[in-house]
Formats: sequence, structure tokens, C-alpha cells
Amino acid sequence: MIVLVGGEKGGSGKSCLAQNIGVYLAKEKNASVLIADCDPQRTTSDWIQARNNDPDLVTINCIQLYGKIRNDLLSLNEHYDYVIVDCGGQDNLALRAAMSVAEHVLIPLRPKRRDIKTAPHMEDMLSTCKMVNPKMIASFVITQCPSLPNQAGRIIEAKEVCASYGINVLDSVTYNRNIYDDSEEKGTSVFEAEPNGKAAEEIRAIANEFLSIEQELSYEFS
Repeated sequence: MIVLVGGEKGGSGKSCLAQNIGVYLAKEKNASVLIADCDPQRTTSDWIQARNNDPDLVTINCIQLYGKIRNDLLSLNEHYDYVIVDCGGQDNLALRAAMSVAEHVLIPLRPKRRDIKTAPHMEDMLSTCKMVNPKMIASFVITQCPSLPNQAGRIIEAKEVCASYGINVLDSVTYNRNIYDDSEEKGTSVFEAEPNGKAAEEIRAIANEFLSIEQELSYEFS
């Protein structure tokens, strides 16, 4: 299964989400996982390099891909249970190529106006790619949410705006927690840092929610 974590807005935690979902699938679902790092900043590649220094951590394979990556992803998908594509925050050839073959597209956005402004362009891009990949399932996921109770309205408003473009919005979100940055710097994940912590529960919820969408669709058409 090819899962794309991408979008037009930088700084929304795409690499962090891709890394932690990858560990969740490998560690708790016993799946073979490869992350395709398509971001020129090499955030995930650097994370993997740090991770490889600890043989006790679950194996996550990684490869760097750029440009016309459609055929590469299709080939890799034959050898892994999950290929997770980590694309940088810009509209580029790799992002569109990944959309043309991905079964799931996760689009992280912070509940901020400058992030939400990218939703219309993402809707146009998804509509174009769906013409060649009609089975693609796309979802916005709100990330790095403020944890103060008086900020809850901002999260709800962000979800409503995203939903107005006719794209699914996950109920599950991530909150702004230091553990995401701290674990990434060490090459680990929230599951290895605090397996029963709140951040780990957030990633579990996101992964289970977007994976359940396909199961529901499969049931409807069976």
C-alpha cells in the first residue's frame, strides 16, 4: 500500500507524521515498511541515519526519490507492505507523481490561516490526480494543535473550512508536544520514547482512522 504524506505548506509536520506512522505500522502491526524521502531537505533520511545507530529499534527502510517517481513507487510497492512517501511542502513533480499512484493521501495542516489557505489548491491538485488514480483516498489531518481548552474552537474551525472543499477531514489530530521533536532528533519515534503517552495515542488514532476508511469502502463494494 502506498501512503503519501504531503501538501503545499511547509512546517506542518509531514516528515514527523510519516516517520511515526511508519514506526507504528512496523512495530505494532508487524508490517514491512519503506519510507520514500522526496524532500530535498532530507529530514527523514537524516532521521533514518540517526536511527540506524541503534540496533534495538524496529527496522524502517528508506530511499531518496525525486522527480518522476511513479514507476519507482509502483515497483517498491511490490516488495513492502507499506510504502510511505514523505514529500516536501511544495507543489512539485514528485508530489503529483506520488498522488497518481497512492492509495491514501494524508495532507497535514496546522490550524492556522496561512496553512488553511493552501486547501483550495490542494483540492484542485487532488481532482486532477483522481482522473488517473480514481481509487485514491485523500484526507486532511490537523496537526500541531494548541492544547489550551480556549483554543478548541480554532481546531473545529480549521476542520470545517477543510471539509468545505469536499475532502475528508480526519477526526484525529496531533497536538503541539515537545516529544515529537525530541524523539525525531534521536532517530526514534513517540512509540519508542513514550509508547503509552498521549503523542503515541494520537498517531495510533490517525493511522487507524485513515486505514479504516479503505476497509469501509471495501465492505461497501464487496
